[in-house]
Amino acid sequence: MTRSLLSGFYKLSVEQRIELLISNGFLVEEDANTLRDGSPLLLRNVADKMVENVVGVFGLPFAIAPNLVVNGRDYLVPMVLEEPSVVAGLSSAAKLVQASGGFQVTSTTSIMIGQVQIMNIAAADEAMQMLQESKDEILKIANEEHLRLKKRGGGAKDFELFKYQQPDKSWMVIMHLLVDTKDAMGANIVNSMCERIASHIETICGGEVLLRILSNLVDKALVSATANIRLCTLGPDECSSVAVRDNIVLANDFANIDPHRAATHNKGIMNGIDAVAIATGNDWRAIEAGIHAFAAKDGIYRSLTRWFVAENGDLAGQLTIPLKVGIVGGSLRANPGAVLGLKITGVKSAIELAELMAAVGLAQNFSALRALVSTGIQHGHMGLHARSVAASANVSSQDFDEVVQQLIKSGEIKSRKATEIAEQISCKRKERKYLDCWQGKGHGKVILFGEHAAVYDRHALALPLKDAVAVQLSEGSGGMTLTIPDWKIDNTWGTCETGPEGLSEVVNFVIKELGLTGRAFDIRASAKIPLGMGLGSSAAFSVALIRAFNMLFGGKDSDEEINRMAFKCEEITHGYPSGIDNNLATFGKPILYSKLDKTQGGEIKLEQCLPILVAHSGSQSDTKKMVEAVRYRYKNNEPLYNTIFDEIDKMAASGASALCKAHYDYLGSLMNVCHGFLNAIEVSTPELERMVRIAREAGAIGAKLTGAGGGGSIIALCPDNMLAVSRALEASGYNTFSMEQRPRPKGI
Repeated sequence: MTRSLLSGFYKLSVEQRIELLISNGFLVEEDANTLRDGSPLLLRNVADKMVENVVGVFGLPFAIAPNLVVNGRDYLVPMVLEEPSVVAGLSSAAKLVQASGGFQVTSTTSIMIGQVQIMNIAAADEAMQMLQESKDEILKIANEEHLRLKKRGGGAKDFELFKYQQPDKSWMVIMHLLVDTKDAMGANIVNSMCERIASHIETICGGEVLLRILSNLVDKALVSATANIRLCTLGPDECSSVAVRDNIVLANDFANIDPHRAATHNKGIMNGIDAVAIATGNDWRAIEAGIHAFAAKDGIYRSLTRWFVAENGDLAGQLTIPLKVGIVGGSLRANPGAVLGLKITGVKSAIELAELMAAVGLAQNFSALRALVSTGIQHGHMGLHARSVAASANVSSQDFDEVVQQLIKSGEIKSRKATEIAEQISCKRKERKYLDCWQGKGHGKVILFGEHAAVYDRHALALPLKDAVAVQLSEGSGGMTLTIPDWKIDNTWGTCETGPEGLSEVVNFVIKELGLTGRAFDIRASAKIPLGMGLGSSAAFSVALIRAFNMLFGGKDSDEEINRMAFKCEEITHGYPSGIDNNLATFGKPILYSKLDKTQGGEIKLEQCLPILVAHSGSQSDTKKMVEAVRYRYKNNEPLYNTIFDEIDKMAASGASALCKAHYDYLGSLMNVCHGFLNAIEVSTPELERMVRIAREAGAIGAKLTGAGGGGSIIALCPDNMLAVSRALEASGYNTFSMEQRPRPKGI
C-alpha cells in the first residue's frame, strides 16, 4: 500500500486508524502509544520547560489526511486543528487531484532575512558604500556565530541595503542579512547573527544599530504549487462540470479585486497550512504573518491563488507563497507530538515539508471554492459541525454517531439539541427490554364525512393514519402494567382486579377473550396520535394490543376476527360505536363505510397523498358521551335528524368521488357544508368553531371538525397553502400535522 491510498480511512474508529498505520509501516508501536495517550506533552517534564507559568496542557485533535500526491510522491498529512470540514475537504480535494497527476511544487531557496536597523547616519549613501565594501568581513563575522551551519552549506550568504528617509528628514539604513538556515526554522539563528554583526556595523559606518531581528516575510523562500483538475471530475455531467469550473475562476477573480473577500479566501488556504505547521512543530504565527504580508505586496491585499481554465479545458490552479519551515531544532524536538507529526509526513528536508504544505494550501483552497460555488459551504460543514457540537455536549461514544445523524436531520445544530437527542436515545435504551418483545400495531383515522351519521347506518368516508399506535408486550411477574408515556398513562393493577377505567378495561377484556385470565403482562405502547382527539386512538390501541397478543402466543386470528374484537373494545369505550374506527384501525385503508356493509367493498383507491392538515385543540373529546347525547336528541326529533344524516350520507358518497378525482374545490365545499350540519346537531364547540374559522381565513378551501366532536380535532383541506394554514393554527396555540407527513398506506 502506498502512503496515501488509505481507502475508507474516515470510516474507521480511532483505534482502527492507528492499527492501520502500524500495519502499513507508517508508525511503530511506541508512536501509536503516544497517540493513544492523548497528550504527548507530559506536564512536568515537557510542557513546563517549553513556556512560562505552565498550569496544564491544552489539547487539539490530531488528524491525518490521506491521498496527497506531491511531485509524484504519496504523503500522509498530519493536521492539528479544531475546525470541522478542513481534513475532509483536504482529503477529498487531494483524491480528486491525484486522479489528474497530483500536485507539482517548486521552491527557490531556504533563505531567511535578518533586519538590522542603522540610525543616526550622517550620509546614507556613503554608509551603504562602506558596508558594501566590508561585505566579506561582515558575512564572516555572522557565520562565526554558527560554524556548523556553515559546514552544512548554510549560513549568511549575502546582504541587501535599503535607505528610508524619516519625517524629520534624517535617514535610516536597513540591512537585510540573507541567511540559508537549511532544515531549521532559523529564527534563533538569524537573530543571533544580527546581534553578532551589530557592533561591527556601527564601527564601519558610524551609525547606531537599533533593531536587529528576523523578518517573517520570507520572500526569498518562495514555494509554488500547481494542479490541473480534469473537467469531468468536477460534476456529474459536462454542463455542471463547466459551471463549477467557471464559477471557481470567477470566485478567485473576486478575491483578487476585493480585500474583504481575499481575507476569507486566504484564510481557507491557511486552514490547511497552519494545521500541518502545528502538527510538525513549526511556528504557524510566523507563517501566517509572512504569507499575509506577501498577499499585500502590491499595495492591495489579494488572493494568494490563481485559478484559470487550462488550454485543454480543465481547471488549473496555482499558489505561490513565502514559506520557511524547519524539521530540526531544539524547540521542535522538545515536543513529542511534533516529532510524531514529522515522522508521519516522511519528509527528508525542510524544503520538502514546505512543498507539501503549499500543496495542502492549494488543495484546501480548491475544496472551499468548490463547496462555495456548488452546494454552499454550510452543506459541507453540516456533518462535521454536528460532530463538534455533539462532542461539546459530552455525548457518549456509544450514542455519538446516532446523535450526529439526528442533529443533521433536525437542521438544528446546537448543543441544547444534541443533549435533548442524547437523552431521548438514553430513554429508548432503558426501554430496550420492550423492543425485543412481541409488538402489534394499529392505525388511527380521519373522518372526512359521516360523523354520527354512520351510527345510524349512513356512509362515512374515512382515511387511515398509518401505524398510529404500537404495543409492546411481555409476560410480567406480578400485576398487570399498562404504560403509555405519550398519553401520560401509567397504570398497575392485580390480575384478578377489574383495573382502572378506560383502556385498562380494554386490556382486561382482550385477556379474557383470549383465554389468558389470571396471567400477568407488562404492556407498553407508543402513540403518534393524541388520546381523545377524534383520531381513533382507542381503536388503534385495541387492534395493536390484540395483534401483540397474537404474536406472543402464535395466534392466527384473521384481520376480520381482530376487527370483530376491536369493535367489542369500542363498545366498552364508546357505548354505541359506528364500527368505522376499528375498521380503519384494523385494515388501514381509505374506505366509504357503513354498518350495513362492513366488508372492504367500499375501499377507496387514491393516486396521491391528500393535502389535508389535522389540528387538535388540546381539549379531549368523550366519544361515549357525545354519541349518547346525539342519540338523545335524535330520539326527540327523528325526522329532522334523519334528514341531516341523509344529507351527510350523500356528501360521503360525493366526497369519495371528488377525492378519487382530486376535485379539491368541490371537496372543500362539501366539508364546509358538512361542518354546518355537525354544528346543527350540537357536536361542535366554540373552540372548534374558532379553529375552523382560523383555517378558512388562512386559506383552507374546506375545514370541519373530525370525529365525535365536543372537543378533539379539525381537518382542513389546503392544496396550495398548507404552510400558511399550519402557521396560523400553530400561532393560535394548536398542534398540527399533515396527512402528507404520514406514511402512505399500502395500495393507495
